[in-house]
This record gives sequence, structure tokens and C-alpha cells, in this order.
Amino acid sequence: MDDTIILPPSIEDIPPPGLALVEELDKMLLVQLRDGRKIIGTLRSFDQFANLVLSDSRERIIVGEQYAEIPLGLHVVRGENVVLLGELDASREPPPGLQLVSEEVIKQAQRAEREAEKLKGTLRSRFEFLDE
Repeated sequence: MDDTIILPPSIEDIPPPGLALVEELDKMLLVQLRDGRKIIGTLRSFDQFANLVLSDSRERIIVGEQYAEIPLGLHVVRGENVVLLGELDASREPPPGLQLVSEEVIKQAQRAEREAEKLKGTLRSRFEFLDE
């Protein structure tokens, strides 16, 4: 049995808050927002509140097996809306197993998906009396 003692990192080894984003500057990132949207762009700047400036950004919308990317250009993302972010793997772009479609097609698919969810909720509410 190994008697090696593992110590926590010293305070000098822990980077100050906010410096983790420095390593992501000028890299292509995918940013997941609180409202579920996914923004892809190159990180150009950030501040102490994790507000992000993304250049050449686009919103990626995925519905089923289809996806579309809607150009946004230079985009500012408020830090409180960021759920997670990470560098995109260029070797996995475009996403495997998904078909690229136009903006109009993906918007139609989104509307159909929302309508289906709305109908599903309506049907559930009609049968709630069975749960009592």
C-alpha cells in the first residue's frame, strides 16, 4: 500500500478569479445561455462579471436531426446569462449526425416542436382528474 500523502494546492497555485478566461481568448467557443440558446464565436474580450464579447458569432439551433447557424456578427453576452462555455473541437465541426438546413427550415421545425409541446401540455391538463 502506498503511503503517499496528497496535499491540497497552495494558495499561490490557484489563479485569481477571472483569469481562467484569459486562456480562452481568441479561441472559438460554444456558449450555452440560461434561455437554452447556444452561441458560437471567437472570444475577444471579457470583464470581471464574465460579460463576453464574441466576434464572428452565430446562434446554433438544433431541432431533432437538423441544425442551422444564424449569423449574429459581433455579440456581447451578459455574464449572468452564461451557463457554461467551452472551446469547440474543430475536428468535430460540423456536428456529426446532424444535417445543416436553412434558417427558414429550422424556424419552421422550432414552431412545430413548440406546438407539439403545447398540445402535449393541453392533453396532460385534460387528464389531471385521473391523478386525484
